[in-house]
Amino acid sequence: MTLAAISGFVAVAVGAFAAHGVHDPKAQEWLRTGSTYGFMHTMATLACATFIQVGARRARYAPAFFLSGVVIFSGSLYAMALGAPRWFGAITPIGGLLFLIGWAVLAWAARGVDPQA
Repeated sequence: MTLAAISGFVAVAVGAFAAHGVHDPKAQEWLRTGSTYGFMHTMATLACATFIQVGARRARYAPAFFLSGVVIFSGSLYAMALGAPRWFGAITPIGGLLFLIGWAVLAWAARGVDPQA
């Protein structure tokens, strides 16, 4: 929960920075994209707690994929927006793959919920 809260804070801060502190359109786009995906997966991480409460115990594995994805996907976009070389974006898809794995884990977890319970 602490990491999710920090991730949400960073996503909002970076989004605001993109809107008010950056003038380069490509850098703004990278920051906005990273912020949007970061925030979306922060919320998914928080939703995992609800999934677990309703019996989807396997949902406890998804936050590691979501938050790792935020670090790699959003982090690489943030780095490029702040001046890292463009080749740094080659790791961005790894973060996207981690997001996809997190969603697949949630689907797997949901199948384990007994709707009659």
